[in-house]
Amino acid sequence: MTVININALGVTLGDPLFRDLSLTLSKGDRIGLVAANGRGKSTLLACLAGDLDPTFGEITRARGLRVGFVKQVVPPEALDLSIHDWVLRALPADQADFEAWRVDVVLGELQVPYELQHRPLRDLSGGWQRTAMLASVWITEPDVLLLDEPTNHLDLNRIALLEDWLSALPGDVPIVITSHDRAFLDATTNRTLFLRPEQSRVFPLPFTKARAVLEDEDVAAERQQANDLNKAKQLRRQAAKLKNVGINSGSDLLLTKTRQLKERADRLEAEARPVHRERSAGDIRLANSGTHARALITLDDIAVETPDGRLLYRTGKKFIVRGDRIVLLGTNGTGKTQLIRTIQQALSGKESQVKCAPSIVSAYSDQHLSQLDDSDTPHGMIISQFNIGDQRARSVLAGAGINIQMQETRIGALSGGQKARLAMLVLRLKQPNFYLLDEPTNHLDIEGQEALESELINQDISCLLVSHDRSFLRNVGNRFWWIRNGKLEEVDGPEAYLSAEMGVG
Repeated sequence: MTVININALGVTLGDPLFRDLSLTLSKGDRIGLVAANGRGKSTLLACLAGDLDPTFGEITRARGLRVGFVKQVVPPEALDLSIHDWVLRALPADQADFEAWRVDVVLGELQVPYELQHRPLRDLSGGWQRTAMLASVWITEPDVLLLDEPTNHLDLNRIALLEDWLSALPGDVPIVITSHDRAFLDATTNRTLFLRPEQSRVFPLPFTKARAVLEDEDVAAERQQANDLNKAKQLRRQAAKLKNVGINSGSDLLLTKTRQLKERADRLEAEARPVHRERSAGDIRLANSGTHARALITLDDIAVETPDGRLLYRTGKKFIVRGDRIVLLGTNGTGKTQLIRTIQQALSGKESQVKCAPSIVSAYSDQHLSQLDDSDTPHGMIISQFNIGDQRARSVLAGAGINIQMQETRIGALSGGQKARLAMLVLRLKQPNFYLLDEPTNHLDIEGQEALESELINQDISCLLVSHDRSFLRNVGNRFWWIRNGKLEEVDGPEAYLSAEMGVG
């Protein structure tokens, strides 16, 4: 049964985002919505929710349909409320007084610990804030659920819980999910919509399988276009030859044939299906200035502690050598970020326990991109930090997806994807030979994640990184350190950790 019908939909917000999109959403559909940063995913969800009117086309909803839209951004008015009160507030006033028990049921389903339920949202992690947003929508009992980047800020354990929760929902509840987490899309969807400016494509498959089919069809379309244009070129050559013969012989028949050949060539060129060319959201490139040192970092059984001095674990004797791409594994709160910061402090001359090769030039990015000053502009920051001149600064920013208008905009006003690409540009311009990366794929679209993977591998980057993205850590890591039982243990791969965290391989 169809619950939402989209016909020839198009949205223009300054620039055209997409057009001629037709789609039916039926009971049982679990649709993964895929596109690069800034290509209209959140905009399409807003249209489906009725929060935004499309520029073209129409959306028809089943009578009385309740649409639940879980947005990315936590409203400012929610931050001073507890999770419990924010979810309770979602109920109509006439229900809140005598159906408050429903809040406990929903928070129980989402496994929110009681001790967190009554703390203000502003004091909680981004992951718990995302959970509160989901709970406040689900308690309204929507007929359709729209999820905009639901795994942002979630650790692997919470991602697993979310996957289980989604799989346990009534099978007839349609869901549309935007996500850059490839493994999550594969686990939770049965259809995939690749949103494009033109010729958006839908496949009855989860992401990885759908993408393989899409790539094959794109290759076939490119081959067909080349064939059609080649045929048109041949027809024009024949027409030119016949025209000369016809003029010299005075044959009206040959001149008529010439005109017919030209008309066929015109039709072929006009009807040749244009091949989709994905506009890049911005290059992600890394630098590796190289070093002759083999052992870059030596951890001689150092103690990793919380800021207030509580011991988390001891590292044992560990080395990071040239070419290592070490993924740091562990549940939230075990001290992954603390180890990254401890090494960064040593590289900055503020920590004596960690031994660092003198030739190391480091680049550090934390999960909140705090190395970017929100009050500065991209152009101002690049000019002040690097001696590359105005024209060069504008060129490298444009290459990273920060156009001329954005270059003079406050960094705080940029999207998460634009900030992430700007942060990667800043790292590259430092010309480092060792990277410390804490959740580097946060806010990066799938194209950006794969570009970062490629750079880390192909540039033979030496790095220590933390990631909750299963596809990314599996593809990138060539060594794995697991924090467990008060120790830092080297393991052969991530699968045992993933199994322990998620119950999957």
